[in-house]
Amino acid sequence: MTETVPDIVQEWVSDPSVLPDWFVAALAVPREEGFVTVDGVRIHYFRWGNPAAPPVLMTHGFLSHARCFAFIAPFLSRDYHIVAYDLSGMGDSDVRPDCDMAARGREMIGVANALGLFGHARKPILVAHSFGSAVALQALELAPAAFAGVIICDMMILRPSELEKYWSNGRSSPGSGDPDKPHRRYPDYASARSRFVLAPPQPVGEPFLMDYMAYHALRRQGAEWVWKFSPAVFRRDNSRRLWLEIGPRLIAAPGRKAIVHGEQSQLFTPDSHLYVRELGGEDIPIIAIPDAQHHLMLDQPLAFAAALRALIEEWSKGDGSMRAAAADVRRDPMGTAGSN
Repeated sequence: MTETVPDIVQEWVSDPSVLPDWFVAALAVPREEGFVTVDGVRIHYFRWGNPAAPPVLMTHGFLSHARCFAFIAPFLSRDYHIVAYDLSGMGDSDVRPDCDMAARGREMIGVANALGLFGHARKPILVAHSFGSAVALQALELAPAAFAGVIICDMMILRPSELEKYWSNGRSSPGSGDPDKPHRRYPDYASARSRFVLAPPQPVGEPFLMDYMAYHALRRQGAEWVWKFSPAVFRRDNSRRLWLEIGPRLIAAPGRKAIVHGEQSQLFTPDSHLYVRELGGEDIPIIAIPDAQHHLMLDQPLAFAAALRALIEEWSKGDGSMRAAAADVRRDPMGTAGSN
């Protein structure tokens, strides 16, 4: 079992007194850390707040980990039951063999079910960043009645002509890689940290948060350091067709949707905003976080947390779901009972 690792250690911050008070206070908010087993695979999670409060389920982007919400979720935990989990093969979750997007969607539903999020009168709200947003869309498609909606955080949504320009510059689709290439091993933390980069590359508004995320993306193995994610996560369909379909899939997905993106993001641009509207998403709130790029929780964490809170509060006011309906979902999250 993975040993619990403290958030703040001297490897990534030699003098913790320089950290801002809001960050230290957020990490001091009580939380639970543990594992659930979903379809035979151990999934690592954090949980904040009162389990009797309205539920929110969060997940991260490709090759990242749930601690990208460890300093965001506490700002919501007074009023909501928050769970953030590591996608299989990333963070501290075990790898899932042959993990396609359908499996990841079932995994999200399974995490919600295992942690009791379907037991509330209000359906869970999904909050997902980047690649995690595609997982959330898959979960909505598999279990249309299970969730209240999803807040999409800077997922790559570009119209086909812009995607063609993106690929014509010799760029591969985000999340591409060699599943058979073993991890490089580093002799010390400093060597490993020097290799940590964001995708797409960007400077961050709060550099200490990048240090925090880098440290928790690594694990010590004996005297060496290696990345936590498994190269096996690259063994998936990442064809251009999927990226061309993502905009229409967002519009067609059941439940409420909202988009929060970095105002300077390369992956959700002003034209992306127009494209979503042209596809029929006139009723989807789209919130731009000023002075933020794709990794908006590392650029403007407090503004990002405030945007999430405003959306979740608004949705919670208008959610008329009854406890009986939630109980039905808990018994059969994917709505398969009685089907042929």
